[in-house]
Amino acid sequence: MNTRATGTAALIAVATLVLAGCAGGDSGGGEGAPIVVGSVNTLSGPATFPEASEAAAAVFDAFNEAGGLDGREIEYKVLDDKGDPATATASAREMVGSDEAVALVGSASLLECEINAKYYEQEGILSVPGIGVDTGCFASDNISPVNVGPFNDMTLTLQYGSEVLGLEDICVLLEIAGSTRPTYQAAIDKWTELTGKEPKYVDDTVPYGASDYTPYIVKAREQGCKALAVNPIEPDAIGQLKAANAQGWDDVTFLYLTSVYSENFAAAIDNAAGGIYVPAEFYPFTEENEINKEWRDLMTANDIALTSFSQGGYLAATYFIEVLNGIDGDITRESVSEALKNMDPIENPMVGTPYAFGTDNTAGWPIVLKSGTNAWEQVADDWFRFED
Repeated sequence: MNTRATGTAALIAVATLVLAGCAGGDSGGGEGAPIVVGSVNTLSGPATFPEASEAAAAVFDAFNEAGGLDGREIEYKVLDDKGDPATATASAREMVGSDEAVALVGSASLLECEINAKYYEQEGILSVPGIGVDTGCFASDNISPVNVGPFNDMTLTLQYGSEVLGLEDICVLLEIAGSTRPTYQAAIDKWTELTGKEPKYVDDTVPYGASDYTPYIVKAREQGCKALAVNPIEPDAIGQLKAANAQGWDDVTFLYLTSVYSENFAAAIDNAAGGIYVPAEFYPFTEENEINKEWRDLMTANDIALTSFSQGGYLAATYFIEVLNGIDGDITRESVSEALKNMDPIENPMVGTPYAFGTDNTAGWPIVLKSGTNAWEQVADDWFRFED
């Protein structure tokens, strides 16, 4: 497991001492002008991800309060795409074209990567999402999320279920947004390639935000499923558990993604059936230790929810500051893009894979929520990876 932490305090100290004397200038300002950094997020709509950009903003605020980059502050602009393609398109053009951002950092959107990837390529701007959600986040040379993402997460949760838990008759229920169906299929195929196992049943008609998930749970039970691998957001997962409880299906195991890993979710679940297992994309935030301390302290001070989403936003911003530290000369879109593309991998104990722009994070930390506990527990003492 990685042991070197690169937290906010350390980065701010480095920035304050080392960056003094760096020349100013960005794509839209001169010496002393703010460095504009953008973020496109789904903050309203059927599935929302507010914590990532909130966490990134807290990191940048702390950096600015410590003196910024030779006196230059980061001006962090956050826009809401509302989960709407047209709004996502307009938001990117406002951020990149009008505001002349040098990079996008800490975004978390249901669909904006896929919508805007070609535009980012045309404009020569790079994006470091705190939480990559849609297919485009993992298929563009100009976008590199810090998180594992739902597709690798699906492979991890399937592999952990079949190979570590020894589960059989695993079925897959999918909530599909945009054109993610083929990418989820590739994630399932990756599991098959690694293990030789195949899902007993796949249902890709499960909706986001359904008022009642009983029909989908009943059908899965009729198919003989003993475990369900599902990709829901938190409210949907609660609905699915309640539907299983109502049917008396108390021995089914749920293999969920990091999207349900929250203290609110744990508090809402009394009957977790056969257990709810998740490969946390970042070191379990429910653990209070030195690994999470700087992130936890900053989030608590800013009244930001302690979730995997806020971990992602925090890491995206701290990585960006460290890369900014290494730039000699003007801070422009071009110099920032070059620095990100050529950065050395950054290790951090909050993640199982060192971050470098353009590389995939393929490690999760196994955790479980058992009935009657209302609390997540670790079920491993190290990261779980594809090759494990």
